[in-house]
Amino acid sequence: MILHGYWRSGASYRVRIALGLKGLTYETAAHDLRQGEQKAPDYLALNPQGMVPALQDGDLIVTQSPAILEWLEETHPEPALLPKEATDRAHVRAMAALIGCDIHPLNNLRVLKSLRGDFGADQATVDAWAARWITPGFTALETLVARHGEGWCFGDAPGLVDCYLIPQLYSARRFNMDLAAWPRLLAVETRALAHPAFQAADPDRQPDADA
Repeated sequence: MILHGYWRSGASYRVRIALGLKGLTYETAAHDLRQGEQKAPDYLALNPQGMVPALQDGDLIVTQSPAILEWLEETHPEPALLPKEATDRAHVRAMAALIGCDIHPLNNLRVLKSLRGDFGADQATVDAWAARWITPGFTALETLVARHGEGWCFGDAPGLVDCYLIPQLYSARRFNMDLAAWPRLLAVETRALAHPAFQAADPDRQPDADA
């Protein structure tokens, strides 16, 4: 398998975590979003949207991180990222979507470029914009982790929600956010950062990371 991504992409980060949790080996194909490499013709032939990540497995190309994670779960079911019961699976998917749909898209690189380029936002304004959307999401997630978590976001083993949470915490720190208001999320992060799959997925450990 080949993971087309970018070291600091939150969506790429969550896929790296999932691949690690499932013990799958893969090659990295880096596309520097700052240089617009995701819009190169050869990559657009694989992913017409021109975004990362994309997972390539032989002739198969899967795009969009939620679809990639679901594909991994269906094709490599053990160890599982989703619980067995249908109701529990719905709760997990909802918690993951809270991050993937309601927080992350509003502070990804192309939105931040638009804020800076189209509206003249300085770094303080960008930080305030990111916090505006991260704060209510983390507050809701803190309650859900208290309700469902037993050391991890849901239950007593790392799973789908953790794949989403850890990259979003990494992103929040880039916007100079004080995370003390969400101790349960930070407790999950502490546990995750001691886990080999999360360690290997860390952006700063990727081959294309800035020196």
